Amino acid sequence: MTSLARWCLRRRTAVIVLWLVALAGTAAAALLSGPAYSNDYAVPGTEAARASALLDAGFPGQGGDDTIVWHTDRGTVRAAAVEQRMTEALHEVAALPGVEAVSGPYSGPDGATRISADGHTAYASLTFTNGDPGKDLAKKVVDTARSAADGNLRVALGGTGIAGAEGKGGHLSEIIGIAVAAVVLFVVFGSLAASLLPIATALVGVGTASMGTQLLGHVMNVADFAPMLGTLIGLGVGIDYALFIVTRHRKGLRAGLPVALAAERAVATTGRAVVFAGGTVCVALLGMLILRLSFLNGVAIAASLTVVLTVAASVTLLPALLGVIGHRALGRRERRRLAAGGPRPDEQPAGAAARWSAFVERHPKLLGTLAAAVMLVLALPTLSLHLGTSDQGTGPASSTTRQAYDMLGRGFGPGVNGPLTLVADLDSAADRLAFTELPEALRHTEGVATVSPAEVNASGDTGVISVVPTTSPQSRDTSDLVDRLRGTVLPKATAGTGVDVHVGGMTASYDDFAGIILGKLPLFVGTVVGLGCLLLLLAFRSIGIPLKAAVMNIAAVASSFGVVVAIFQWGRGSELLGLGGAGPIEPFLPVVMVSVLFGLSMDYQVFLVSRMYEEWLATRDNRRAVRVGLAETSRVINSAAVIMISVFLAFVLSGDRVIAMFGIGLATAVALDAFVLRTLLVPALMHMLGGANWWLPAWLDRRLPRISIEPPEPVETPEPVAVEPDASEVTPERSLAAAGV
Repeated sequence: MTSLARWCLRRRTAVIVLWLVALAGTAAAALLSGPAYSNDYAVPGTEAARASALLDAGFPGQGGDDTIVWHTDRGTVRAAAVEQRMTEALHEVAALPGVEAVSGPYSGPDGATRISADGHTAYASLTFTNGDPGKDLAKKVVDTARSAADGNLRVALGGTGIAGAEGKGGHLSEIIGIAVAAVVLFVVFGSLAASLLPIATALVGVGTASMGTQLLGHVMNVADFAPMLGTLIGLGVGIDYALFIVTRHRKGLRAGLPVALAAERAVATTGRAVVFAGGTVCVALLGMLILRLSFLNGVAIAASLTVVLTVAASVTLLPALLGVIGHRALGRRERRRLAAGGPRPDEQPAGAAARWSAFVERHPKLLGTLAAAVMLVLALPTLSLHLGTSDQGTGPASSTTRQAYDMLGRGFGPGVNGPLTLVADLDSAADRLAFTELPEALRHTEGVATVSPAEVNASGDTGVISVVPTTSPQSRDTSDLVDRLRGTVLPKATAGTGVDVHVGGMTASYDDFAGIILGKLPLFVGTVVGLGCLLLLLAFRSIGIPLKAAVMNIAAVASSFGVVVAIFQWGRGSELLGLGGAGPIEPFLPVVMVSVLFGLSMDYQVFLVSRMYEEWLATRDNRRAVRVGLAETSRVINSAAVIMISVFLAFVLSGDRVIAMFGIGLATAVALDAFVLRTLLVPALMHMLGGANWWLPAWLDRRLPRISIEPPEPVETPEPVAVEPDASEVTPERSLAAAGV
């Protein structure tokens, strides 16, 4: 690490140019290639996947869910004025380039089925030529259709394609998060130049990774939320990692080290901890690969790529930038004090951090119990976690997709927003006859509102039936209906016929996906926790430290999930925050959040315990090690936590429910980790355990390889360097010469 930092300082212009070229190159390639994201939740081999495959093969082009919905408060949709306005609007929509067909209620044999029983609501089906219309075409369709609305007629559009028009443009969430981080950094450093370095470093690393993620979508399945998730994680950890290194660099400058030597030592000590912490985040993220789900593989690799590039920028680009700004890493007041009074030796921790550390030392049992109680209470809602369909019914009330969803639900019943699709492979005339008799048996099934007539394709080898539940797609009752159809109703109705009917549709697909994830979740959590504990065992040569870290990290995950469940599943304040209505939690959220949260929790564990371990090795006094470690690291850890929380919470403004879930969950976990676990529960437990914290069997100690996360700095102090109050730069060569190196 020392050699790397020295090389980057000596060739700082080349390093900066190389990073900018990498950013510009990936941005140009991503712009030319365009996005290629995929949100395919289907898991090969599940029943919903087989139903989807049969439907695509037997009825190609069928299955679009985009609709134009209108509702009249006075009169009916059959009134001449309403019919004329909507017919003209539908013709205008059908004439738009990229729209293949519009099927309305005023013509065709099945038109009457598109008008509600009370006559106040109607809808038209919308089919796009290429399936995905893109944001521009979707917006044109929305504007054209809604131009027919007036004081009595309300028009809204729903469906997967239309939802693309509602994505918030720009990067408001990133800008707000960065602005708050800049303010916190300026307060911490008191130097504008120093406060901008972590942000610049994180932006370059995250920007390169974001463009790389878009390119990655062309070679593997990458979800459309992966770039924003990577940006969310990358900005948080990138700014924090740079903060830790700049803090150590400033400490060296205040001690009188030349700029180059201070930067080298910062990278050689704290930089190693950053690499180790980033490695633990990547290990946790890549743990998703053991699930063997293509949808999550892309997310894991994209997020890991972001972390790798932010770590690389922190240990290469950052020291180069530190060499450029020279002593301006210190505030003007600090530079004047250093020039007038010379270097200041390291002082013992003082102030609020030292007082708090001593307070924890005096009352470990009381404070530990209080912290555990807080974590337990927040974790309780996790027991009611429901994974399932979070559809457009959970969107903001102001969105056109939510309005269309609600109109259809009120006019035709909640189940119309997520019908189940029954598909069968028909090999003979007897199979076709048996399949056409199924609707009659299904109509009397509990939870079924309506059943369409059986439809057989032109070749006669595939049949499809649409079943509309009495409940909404995200209801537990709809999931129960899927289980009932698969487990008892369909096997009984097709007994002796040889017809194998598969239940598909949105709810069935999500349920199958959730079932696969829940089945593999113990293996996933065990792998991530086990690998994390192994890394900590090697780093701190202790049995107790890794075990406590595992328990603390699981507590942080459970408590943050409790907050997510309360807000998004129970709906406590979700509408007030503009996050839509209550609904189930996305099936993939537990896996992604467990990996991200476990990795981020390990960061603070590493930075806190590494300082305690250093003091323990020097004094063999556990009480002093815990007290000094907490006092010396709490300020920078708390500052880093405030930055990360601000960045995560800013993503609630993204307009994306999934990203908002991640933002709130991650912000909650970091807040609890930094302000409850690391400043209360962990030091309290370590005080109570005493020397047992550092116990390791002798036979294991002999067999484990020895690694050092953050070695102590050299004891010798170089000659003081003359510093002018406004000095801007000291070249590495002159700095090293002044230091006698």
